Amino acid sequence: MRTMDAIVIRNLVKSFRKSTVRREYTTIKSELVRWLMRRKERGEKTSIEALRGIDLVIPRGKTVGILGRNGSGKSTLLKLMTGIYAPTSGSIEINGRVSALLDLGAGFHPDFSGRENILINGIILGMSRAEVRARMDDIIAFSELGDFVDEPVRTYSSGMYMRLAFSVATHVDPDILIVDEILAVGDEHFGKKSLAKMMEFKKAGKTIVLVTHDMGTIERWCDTAAWLDAGRIRRVGTPEEVVQDYRRAVALAEEQSKVMVPAAIAADGGALPTLEASKEAESSAEPVLKIAAVRLTGREGAEAKQVDTEEGLSFHVDFTAFRLVEDVDFVVALRRADGLLVYQTSTVAEALHLPLPLAKKGSLVLLIERMGLTAGDYTFDVSARSRSGECYDVRRGVCPFTVRSAISDEGVARPLHRWRVESEGAARLELLPRWVGS
Repeated sequence: MRTMDAIVIRNLVKSFRKSTVRREYTTIKSELVRWLMRRKERGEKTSIEALRGIDLVIPRGKTVGILGRNGSGKSTLLKLMTGIYAPTSGSIEINGRVSALLDLGAGFHPDFSGRENILINGIILGMSRAEVRARMDDIIAFSELGDFVDEPVRTYSSGMYMRLAFSVATHVDPDILIVDEILAVGDEHFGKKSLAKMMEFKKAGKTIVLVTHDMGTIERWCDTAAWLDAGRIRRVGTPEEVVQDYRRAVALAEEQSKVMVPAAIAADGGALPTLEASKEAESSAEPVLKIAAVRLTGREGAEAKQVDTEEGLSFHVDFTAFRLVEDVDFVVALRRADGLLVYQTSTVAEALHLPLPLAKKGSLVLLIERMGLTAGDYTFDVSARSRSGECYDVRRGVCPFTVRSAISDEGVARPLHRWRVESEGAARLELLPRWVGS
């Protein structure tokens, strides 16, 4: 057993039996004739391969995003990971306690109260009765159900179902958390709480397997992405590369007016074009421009991983042009670790006159004189595109760094400011900011 891997899947196949019964109007006479002639049709049995020879290894402590169209087999794969389904052939090895958020309210008894369902689900997930009771108050508080926790769950709204399910799944201290698009049900407030809880899981070194149609979430959150189509793994790699290839294949399918049948039950002809086919379809396989490297430096020019809120940084973007490039816009976005966009700018937005055509190799540097952010973890996104929006290249979640501050304020930004005290009959007292000094 490879202890460094949370999930190991080898040549996994999952098939379902499908019964197709002949549907037509019949009479007693016609049925009697068929029976007498021993031609009565008993229905044909066919097998549907939802997953076809899946090989996937998910290391411990990593967040893996699984993407693909509806019907490509994503939910089936997650149900195999959680033990709801058994493989038809192949093997799946799970190392650690698994907690899953799959179908909304799955595992809840509608006539039991929320409190009773917490106890039942906690025991199902491998906890003792005493452990569940010890965490009961925390689970209820996080779910924000209040007095409704003692009401039957059949009276809950979909949002209340989701809050209870998420709270239970994340408070049983799992080693592996599996999430299937369920977070889309929540409101904005609970969505932020859920993201914060997921960040807590990531920092604690937990393994997360996430299925979502939100490509931005995969690019920002995941360490690795897997593209599943027609029941097969098309590609595994960095989120940026896999998302880019998936989008290219979808765009090619749309150009070819390819029928978007459910991939997991279609013949290979119904699947999306492969990576090789999508590349061949492009008139020119070589890229226009690539972002070769990115780096973050401090005032002294050394690589920066931490910075005080009053200090500055330099964000360097090295690029390589493979053709004559006379139309380009470099876009830089600063994001908090939870994905919140803090600031975004571009060379076009700021009317920066780039030396066009671009040199074959060059660098662009964004000088930030003062960070002005509250304490926390941040990353950069950078992309190169044409003015019409054609994307040449993109890098997301690069150059992670931490902002430290001796001032315990809240929010995102720290605007340059000072205080002034005014009172009747007294001289005006102006206070300098704390960071300026005496």
